[in-house]
Amino acid sequence: MSFRSESPAMPARLACALAAVLAPVLAHAADTDAGDARTLDAIVVTAAAPDSPLTWVTDPRLPRQPVPASDGADYLKTVPGFAAIRNGGTNGDPVLRGMFGSRLNVLSNDGSLIGACPARMDNPLSYIAPETYDRLVLIKGPQTVRWGPGASAGTVRFERDTPHFDAPGVRVDASALGGSFDRNDQVLDATAGNALGYVRVNGNRSESDDYEDGNGDVVPSRWRKWNTDAAIGWTPDADSVLEVSAGTGDALARYAGRGMDGAAFRRHSYAARYVHENLPGAWDRVEANVYYNDADHVMDNYSLRTPNPMSSMPMPMASNVDRRTTGGRLAVDWRWDDIALAAGVDAQDSRHRDRSASGRGVYATLPWNVDARFSNLGVFSEITVGAGQPKRWVGGLRMDRAQATDERATTGMMAMPNPTAGQERREWLGSGFLRREQDLTANTTWYAGVGHVARMPDYWELFSADAGAAGTVNAFSAIAPERTTQLDVGLQFRGEHLQAWVSAYAGKIDDYILFEYRDGGMMGSTTVARNVDARIAGGEAGVEWHLHDGFKLGGTLAYAWGENRSDGGALPQMPPLEARLSAGYEGARWSAGALLRAVARQGRVAVDEGNVVGRDLGESAGFAVFSLNGGYRFSDALALTAGVDNLFDRAYAEHLNLAGSADFGYPADPVRINEPGRSVWVKLNFHY
Repeated sequence: MSFRSESPAMPARLACALAAVLAPVLAHAADTDAGDARTLDAIVVTAAAPDSPLTWVTDPRLPRQPVPASDGADYLKTVPGFAAIRNGGTNGDPVLRGMFGSRLNVLSNDGSLIGACPARMDNPLSYIAPETYDRLVLIKGPQTVRWGPGASAGTVRFERDTPHFDAPGVRVDASALGGSFDRNDQVLDATAGNALGYVRVNGNRSESDDYEDGNGDVVPSRWRKWNTDAAIGWTPDADSVLEVSAGTGDALARYAGRGMDGAAFRRHSYAARYVHENLPGAWDRVEANVYYNDADHVMDNYSLRTPNPMSSMPMPMASNVDRRTTGGRLAVDWRWDDIALAAGVDAQDSRHRDRSASGRGVYATLPWNVDARFSNLGVFSEITVGAGQPKRWVGGLRMDRAQATDERATTGMMAMPNPTAGQERREWLGSGFLRREQDLTANTTWYAGVGHVARMPDYWELFSADAGAAGTVNAFSAIAPERTTQLDVGLQFRGEHLQAWVSAYAGKIDDYILFEYRDGGMMGSTTVARNVDARIAGGEAGVEWHLHDGFKLGGTLAYAWGENRSDGGALPQMPPLEARLSAGYEGARWSAGALLRAVARQGRVAVDEGNVVGRDLGESAGFAVFSLNGGYRFSDALALTAGVDNLFDRAYAEHLNLAGSADFGYPADPVRINEPGRSVWVKLNFHY
């Protein structure tokens, strides 16, 4: 079976293009003034620390260890508390503090791109190329209401900066990565402009073959992805911008843990935004944006594998799903002395459709069937009393009007009439939070806050389940909105040589949406979605100690716990206790580092209960993985980094995991998919 680009010459052309861009400026790079260039930190990122209470900000272009896959979920794993449900290779499903799905609000340039697969094969981060963005902002818990509804677990924002030019000029960011298992990535981001505006074009390509685990066994995990985006901006002055943008992309991905592979991940995006800052008087800032995102996803069992005649899908089959999401946002900021107020409105409309058929390519000849429509209109306001002062109160309120329409005429493999065909669900959903922050000293801050979020069930919860709770017609009619109330507390210290932080949370979830997977015998498993009451708790901590002469030590710790109060026992898919210990040296030109990642055994599981993308496969063993990295800084603009992940070639599997597919020789009983064995990588980063 082959796995090749449509054009075999594409890698060569991209390499030549990258060389052509770099060649005229490499000679200049060594003399680049550090004050005029974004300095590339030669130390590889192994863990992130908070910038402010509950908020993390990081540069996704910096090298990381272990080397991330091409999706956004692996980038998030350097933040304590994040994990990913693994299925081999790319497109893991992100999990924050044991919570996943639409509990985690994912935005790119303040727009939502929602996946279409009913089994979350194409979660939102599958369509995001992290290295094409300037900044990744993470907010843990329900401690903001600005960025859309339902973010009970947290908010993830990938952002691109607005370039301003005082004179005509060109800026270039580029990187190239090569590694084990034929891994090769290329990223190019170029901007040209003057005082009145700019043109920015960026793109990436990422490819990898199947990897080998620590036992030397091949794990089906190949992928190939590409994305390209372009933006044109008008900057009449230093405080305002009007920008229009467009983008597209596609991918292939083979999965060890699914009955089908991802044969297409086509994306089309269009957006426009306006921002004006430093307005006169108390009116400080206004921003508005509109967006259109379409995710066209194809799943099949024949493009990247051979149909298994002994499986539940013995013949070639394919399913094509499509999710179009449009929306917009208007927000205004005011400032009166030490009082800061932000208020606005946002709206979103989404349509889901599908088509499927047996036979190779037959699905493409069939008409689309619209099965679901969603809409949401929200108003929000956040206020900070004591902004810029040692003692601050931060609070926010949000109200949403959510609607879902069931467009399915029939349901199930037997195409039975749908009892809720044409029905609409409308919900008023209120959210809010209040947080106290206080600077104990110039270097020490503590905070404590309570947040509440009411979340509308999403597509996967309302439409993908085969049934609702006992005695109900179906999941669409029965599932209630999920309501989370959570306490977050923490302490942060930032000194000249020592940085340390600790955070903890405890939450109560009413009507938590739980998926059960029931054995249906010859008919396969049956999914049931129902509401239960739950409790969650946990915490994270970290320290970074800068010794002398460039040496530093660091470590992080993360733990999550969940309880199903209605049935008793654990909530499913809770990540185990995880610790990261790092040591490194950074000199004027070169750096070296080591990372030890240790994960504890997880014995607290819900064996017969799971969620929309997987189930607890039983208890999991602990493991430890040791990695090394190093780098050399040729100039402030050019840096080379390299690493060895899983140095001792350990065979291990993550607790959050999908069972290996029988198509690839895994046994009928659930078996976790092993992670890559020893992997070597080299990365070149350039900025001009």
